[in-house]
Amino acid sequence: MTAEKALLHICCAPDATIPWRVLVDEGLDVVGYFYGSNIHPADEYSKRREAVEKLAREMGSSVIFAPYEPEAWLERTRHLAEEPEGGKRCALCFALQLESALAEALRRRCDAMATSLTISPHKDPDTINALGRALCRAAGIEWVSRTWRKRGGFALSVEESRRLGLYRQKYCGCIYSIPKKEG
Repeated sequence: MTAEKALLHICCAPDATIPWRVLVDEGLDVVGYFYGSNIHPADEYSKRREAVEKLAREMGSSVIFAPYEPEAWLERTRHLAEEPEGGKRCALCFALQLESALAEALRRRCDAMATSLTISPHKDPDTINALGRALCRAAGIEWVSRTWRKRGGFALSVEESRRLGLYRQKYCGCIYSIPKKEG
């Protein structure tokens, strides 16, 4: 990797623990970027934001928070409300998040971008990495193509987030992924 400064798109603090540490250990100057307009309800967003702030302090790095605009996110995804988890709605959500992160990476003159999304066993890393590669190629910056969950990455992230006392959510974040209550 020839990059020096990377923007790490953060979907949530627990998922960012391993990617952030690895990128820093590889010698990159890493700035975090948290996009949370997909997160519902607002108090859930606040819990996740606080966890990201705590992780950034632990990492000794800065973090940027995209404006919280859930209405705009819902407007863009409403037509896919009936899609199953992991379907077209999720792909669109990944695109919205990575496009927002890329705009910030360019503003900050980063020469690389990565995402924590690929640590989750519930996300398709091929879709995410293909999207990231295409966006970054078009913008002229490097995409750090990693599947963070490999080699036990997800289990390590769970362990590390517990060690740090980070809030661990029980669903992806959007209104459509909130677990339905039984009975």
